[in-house]
Amino acid sequence: MVLSTCSPEQSLLKQVRSIGTLRVATVNSPTAYYIAPSGEPAGFEYDLAKGFADRLGVTLDLLVAASPPEAMQMALEGSAHLAAAGIAVNPAREADVRFSRPLQVVVPQLVYRGGRRKPKSLADLDGTLQVVAGSAYEQRLIELRDSEIPDLKWEASGDAEYEELLYRVSSGEIDYTIASSDLVSINRRYYPNLRVAFALADSQDLAWAFRSGQDTSLYDAAEHYFEAVGDDELSRLRDRYFGHIEQVGSYGALTLATHLETRLPKYQAAFESAGQDVGLDWRLLAAIGYQESHWDPRATSPTGVRGIMQLTNATAALLKIKNREDPEQSIAGGAAYFRMLLDKLPPEITEPDRTWLTLAAYNIGYGHLLDARDLTREQGADQNRWLDVRERLPLLTQRKWYAKTRYGYARGHEAVTYVGNVRTYYDMLVWMTGVPAAAPEPAAPAETPPPATLQPREKDPLDIDSPIL
Repeated sequence: MVLSTCSPEQSLLKQVRSIGTLRVATVNSPTAYYIAPSGEPAGFEYDLAKGFADRLGVTLDLLVAASPPEAMQMALEGSAHLAAAGIAVNPAREADVRFSRPLQVVVPQLVYRGGRRKPKSLADLDGTLQVVAGSAYEQRLIELRDSEIPDLKWEASGDAEYEELLYRVSSGEIDYTIASSDLVSINRRYYPNLRVAFALADSQDLAWAFRSGQDTSLYDAAEHYFEAVGDDELSRLRDRYFGHIEQVGSYGALTLATHLETRLPKYQAAFESAGQDVGLDWRLLAAIGYQESHWDPRATSPTGVRGIMQLTNATAALLKIKNREDPEQSIAGGAAYFRMLLDKLPPEITEPDRTWLTLAAYNIGYGHLLDARDLTREQGADQNRWLDVRERLPLLTQRKWYAKTRYGYARGHEAVTYVGNVRTYYDMLVWMTGVPAAAPEPAAPAETPPPATLQPREKDPLDIDSPIL
């Protein structure tokens, strides 16, 4: 639908206020907009867009595009008022697009897979290079081919986003891709075999995109909004989403052994007590806590979850946890929530698959796990086996798959890594403590009807399970 004004004289800003809605084209991406495991929307671009809509006194309506170029096209065609999708400022686009002030500065990087020869330049490539069709990176490749490297070849992918192309490099499906430094850093935590060969430019500005024309009213309002937000708040927001991405998510045996001596003794009794209360091996709970926070009671994630077990506000409220940063309360709450998820899975799922699938739900959200199980069943595999579901979880990052699901895009690759890390930490804790592993105790028969949080499949898990971690 093309947006139109109520009268020829009405400016775009007045139109937005008249209809009471700001339509923003964006993309599902950890650097722009996504649904966090808590079920709440999050992302750098989302937070800014929501703040702008609130300032205008209107409702934010997000239109999710397949890629940043498509999001920008939606703004150009008038189906969206603006595009906020990690769009690179490109002088070749400025005839049609009015860019806001730079909101983020990144470096475009050529990425390859570890184990291959590191290329020194684009002319040195000896494999398949794929980039997002219509992106600023493809435009740059066209310019270089026409001016400097006539033999330069690449494939323009119209069905994959940047994150999917990074996964393809990691898995060996393609040899190279180009992505922004922030997205590369995020994904290297989960695909450690990704390598950066070189930068295509020193830096690149990312900004919002508006349709060019004489009516600058909405653009001007956005610029005034950014001025009101201020550089300090913008820096804080960038740090919230990108300040941690250079850190490695998985620590080695030496680091765990050190924390076993310096941190775990403070909280071991709490893990043991919680494990006894819910019928779980306390070392499984400790492994979850280590993956979540490295046993740091003050840990806070970009999405606002806190404490050793990284509880959301909604989870804490459900479990009557008053202080998420109190170690004993956090551990007890995380244990109780894990037990709820474990018991909620269908009874035909047996151990150890039951525990591994519950770990995935703890990380990615119960609704997204149901989507992955549905995809597994549709593809003829066993939806009750972790091995089969694990192979389908990454599909939730691919538009052609998540568009078919009930709960949409999710970082399925991250859930796979999360479960693998917790399993590793658990095995190490079992080995270090010298006591055999213990399977979870079966759920006790319910004496009363289960609460709303434990209703069956026909209800929306993202409604009944709003405190998903």
